[in-house]
Amino acid sequence: MTVDVKINDVWSHNLDKEFERIRTLIEEYPYVAMDTEFPGVVATPLGQFKSKEDFNYQQVSCNVNMLKLIQVGFALMNENGELPPGGDVWQFNFHFSLTSDMYSQESVDLLRNAGIDFERHQSDGIRMNDFGEYLTTSGLVVDEKVTWITFHSGYDFGYLIRSIMLCDLPNNEESFFKFHRSLFPSSYDIKMITKMPGILSTQFHGGLQEIADQLQVKRNGTQHQAGSDSLLTAQTFFRIKELFFSENWDQVAPRVNGLLYGLGSSLSHSNAPVYPMQAHELSFHMDFSLHLHFCCPATHMPHPSGS
Repeated sequence: MTVDVKINDVWSHNLDKEFERIRTLIEEYPYVAMDTEFPGVVATPLGQFKSKEDFNYQQVSCNVNMLKLIQVGFALMNENGELPPGGDVWQFNFHFSLTSDMYSQESVDLLRNAGIDFERHQSDGIRMNDFGEYLTTSGLVVDEKVTWITFHSGYDFGYLIRSIMLCDLPNNEESFFKFHRSLFPSSYDIKMITKMPGILSTQFHGGLQEIADQLQVKRNGTQHQAGSDSLLTAQTFFRIKELFFSENWDQVAPRVNGLLYGLGSSLSHSNAPVYPMQAHELSFHMDFSLHLHFCCPATHMPHPSGS
């Protein structure tokens, strides 16, 4: 059945209404594809690291802790890869100021060219703590029956976890994956799935759009906007599942559940112990002492007041 797609823009004024709609749908549409748009990567940690994955995590955490979300996209589907009636997809637009917030100029230019209205983000955008509060009580997190679908999603989950916790990400991967497993106990990163035997030989390459093109998955909406990207993520996942794992997904799923591309696979593996807790019970303190290299002059850093 073909359903017309409707990407719903969510701002501060309709945040409550749209999360209420999501709450009514999540039981029948428990697959949540997610994408974020954020203002780039502005800092690189310096020093010695245990592994490439350790460096990657330190880069994710220091940038997520310094920067702000611009958009989050959610596409809800049922087990057959179908959208809710009406074809609704959600695009949450966050408060962001080109004057007072830090960003990579290259990333902001890319997003502006994709149609991001930064002036409206400043006037009508959602506050991160408000989003985190609604997400915590939405029925989307801390539930094994809800399956999260992402693509190369260390940054994506980093921003969601920070929005829920309302504090910085921890300074080590092990703590990060503890929170990830607790909040998102069922999650699949398409980039990891494409590395599985039986699909690896197809030599998928590139980002989400390139892999979708190879699978002949058609995009709805504009690339580099979170609503469209989240829908493409969902459609790509179900196409891969249909083409490569139609007979054995139940055997494959436990091997990739919780793995995030580029981060420590042994720590994120679903066989690692899960610590049951409620989202509001999670807390940690960050003692951050990394030396950072800022990507100047391509990085916008706000000046102190009066300067």
